[in-house]
Amino acid sequence: MNACGDCAPYGHRFGVCKARHRSRKPHPQGTNRVSGERIGWGGSHYYTNLRMHLAGHEDYKEITEDARLEDRAHFELVAPRVYELGGSLPNDIGDFMGRASCPHAELPASYQGEGAADISEGADAEEILEVLLEAERCAIRTWAEICDMTQGKDPRTYDMASRILQEEIEHEAWFVELLSMERDGEANPAGHFVRGEAPYSTNRRINDSA
Repeated sequence: MNACGDCAPYGHRFGVCKARHRSRKPHPQGTNRVSGERIGWGGSHYYTNLRMHLAGHEDYKEITEDARLEDRAHFELVAPRVYELGGSLPNDIGDFMGRASCPHAELPASYQGEGAADISEGADAEEILEVLLEAERCAIRTWAEICDMTQGKDPRTYDMASRILQEEIEHEAWFVELLSMERDGEANPAGHFVRGEAPYSTNRRINDSA
């Protein structure tokens, strides 16, 4: 999905467009939208599986791994805040994943089977990149909603959600770049680089030498 006409000068990034025009109406499900899938725990599992099937594309694997590690950092950032607000993490993992606000980022059908021999001849990296891109776009929608619900009401949660949203928009740009070249042969540079840890959402230690 491309940006609208007003946002086109800023680049055809759905995440940027969505963030600029998001509604102020809270989602009726409230903060239950922040589920295991989107706060990073469930996404880490699916991204690991998608990354492992990008055989022959080591650069794609590297970028997918960066997104996976940053999504895991989102979980570490959000979990304490859930308890600060009087909530808790579900004891049952299935229940946790069942609350997902986004579809699971599962392998495309052409990759599913009991082993490598079952992978369809038509399977290619493009299909996996499409799954990754749609997962990031759903994350953008979810965290934009959390920002809308908390802006001016809960500064701490808003700051957390805003930092995560910035990284999700960057992830979207990474996969737009890869998919544009893989599928269309077009260059849409995103400026990805190996940065070691999530720049906005990683919890900083007071003493880095500890």
